[in-house]
Amino acid sequence: MSKIKNIFKKMNTQENETLNEENNNTPENTQEQAPVTDEKEAKIAELEAKLAEANDKYIRLYSEFDNFRKRTAKERVELINTAGEEIFKSLLPVLDDFERAIKSNAETTDVKAVNDGVHLIFNKFRSTLTAKGLQEMKSHGEVFDADIHEAITNIPAPSDDLKGKVVDELEKGYSLNGKIIRFAKVVIGQ
Repeated sequence: MSKIKNIFKKMNTQENETLNEENNNTPENTQEQAPVTDEKEAKIAELEAKLAEANDKYIRLYSEFDNFRKRTAKERVELINTAGEEIFKSLLPVLDDFERAIKSNAETTDVKAVNDGVHLIFNKFRSTLTAKGLQEMKSHGEVFDADIHEAITNIPAPSDDLKGKVVDELEKGYSLNGKIIRFAKVVIGQ
């Protein structure tokens, strides 16, 4: 008899557990769990959307930067290729004058006229370069300065006041808008 009681107890316990499980799965409990699950899914979907938006912004920004980099590189190459265009345009009239002078030299026997023509072209050439910012440096009689002069040789100074100064200038020095582009080649007195 006790065996039968034990079997009934086990059956009652199993039935109670089954009932408890069914009670937990009632529509009321499932509704309570459903909003929690829906909120999580909504939050996940929102975060995924934000991530997709951030990735899209990143890709667009990277593409814009890459295009900017390519455009500036192209512009830099173009600028380097055409940097001297303005100076060449301003020198073309001087070149035309030289061509006319060469043609007229073939027909002229007057040396003074040829000499005057060459001086006119030289002055036009110099004024064009000066207008573009080229400046000639004065060196003769100046104190030797290694920042603007290049000493070729030393000679005994013709007078005491020329010691340590530039006695002769073999090549003129030039600066372009304040920057030295060619040092003056000079002879220094000792």
